[in-house]
Amino acid sequence: MSDAWVHTLVYAAWLVGAAAFVLGLHQMNSPATARQGNRLSAGGMTVAVVATLVSVLYAGISTTGLVVIVVGFLLGGGVGLYFARSVAMTAMPQLVSLFNAVGGGAAALVAIDDYIRAANDGSDVFSTAIFVVLGAVIGSVTFSGSLIAGGKLQGLIAGKPIRVPGGQSTTGLLALIALAGLVLLVVGASGGVVALDPAIKILVLFVVVAAALVFGVTMVLPIGGADMPVVISLLNAATGTAAAMAGFVIDNPVLIIAGALVGASGGILTKLMADAMHRSVMNILAGGFGGGEGIAATTGAEGGQVREISADDAAIQLAYAQSVIVVPGYGLAVAQAQHAVRELAELLEARGVDVKYAIHPVAGRMPGHMNVLLAEANVPYPALKEMEEINPEFERADVALVVGANDVTNPAARRPGTPVSGMPILDVDKAKSIVVIKRSMGRGYAGIDNELYTNPKTGMLFADAKEGLANLTAAVKAL
Repeated sequence: MSDAWVHTLVYAAWLVGAAAFVLGLHQMNSPATARQGNRLSAGGMTVAVVATLVSVLYAGISTTGLVVIVVGFLLGGGVGLYFARSVAMTAMPQLVSLFNAVGGGAAALVAIDDYIRAANDGSDVFSTAIFVVLGAVIGSVTFSGSLIAGGKLQGLIAGKPIRVPGGQSTTGLLALIALAGLVLLVVGASGGVVALDPAIKILVLFVVVAAALVFGVTMVLPIGGADMPVVISLLNAATGTAAAMAGFVIDNPVLIIAGALVGASGGILTKLMADAMHRSVMNILAGGFGGGEGIAATTGAEGGQVREISADDAAIQLAYAQSVIVVPGYGLAVAQAQHAVRELAELLEARGVDVKYAIHPVAGRMPGHMNVLLAEANVPYPALKEMEEINPEFERADVALVVGANDVTNPAARRPGTPVSGMPILDVDKAKSIVVIKRSMGRGYAGIDNELYTNPKTGMLFADAKEGLANLTAAVKAL
């Protein structure tokens, strides 16, 4: 087969893969089609990878190179398959952070390798140098920042903001070093306005990469655990951008398209999540929000009293209600109680109760966390209501059942002067009666007491989410 035919077929396969990415991303807009969209995108990536492998083999490759590719396939595919099958849903945000780190690191390594070769043979012209260096910088920041974010979510690093020596001045200085080095390498490209020896160029590149790696650490450490979902989304966008830069470096159109899609969608998601918390992205990056989970709370916010109830008391309210709104949170995910809440809901529906689920945009640890978790338990998609749709219904609800949700239900968000002021919340306190299942009075990531817990309409059922729901189900059955 002629070179022209091979190149044509490879480019056609890349186009098919890119189209699959776009269509798959579109299908992920709806829970009903998200699984099919994921499969379509994965299929597109498979086509793109196989086409790239064919292109490399046809162009000629050494035995060593082929062995490296095969080993990479086996290791990468094996590790990916293992994590996909073994990681719990509650640990999915950490896995996404790890994937971000791998993607950013890979893009940075491609850029570094290409720049070293280009600098040595004098082919680092301006038009390519800017993409190469940007890829190395963005990929390095994403690599180190994602590892820190994943460590915070996994509990390997404290979830509270950690101040670095020198604070924001240190982070700013690192950014200036990386930016200055980037500019120097771009203007010092072959044929540029500044003549630089190849050894100097490579040395500057490594200084830039080192500054970018440390910048990723100092940028994420001061950010509190409550903002980690937004940070992960932002780093995901950065990973896509770095991948797109790598696509320019190695002249691979499908990598450019895939990276651009990830970068654009990640950027949009970051903005939407920041809006859901009523905070700007720059304010989030400034750090300092959230003291981490598990901080002991007082017996009541603003001097109020907490009213503890039994499973039997709560069951009576639920069983004889006409409308119940379930508010799932991270506590439900940790306890793996999605099947228990579905069982309770089905039991109530059999008694004629209208049951809906209120989903806050930042409930859990990542966007769509609650949707995926509940869909896994076969909760009907129409029953999952987003915040804007469900909030007007709380006033008409007989009971709001809060399962492991904290900051996203705190009425303190409506008052100025609190860490959550202005954050859109679920209007749980407007329901006629409120039942909260929670292990303790511990605070959420915002580090403040939840005023909902001292509302006279609120009854606190202290239990693990799965245990509490099981007790409620048994009590309803006994009525």
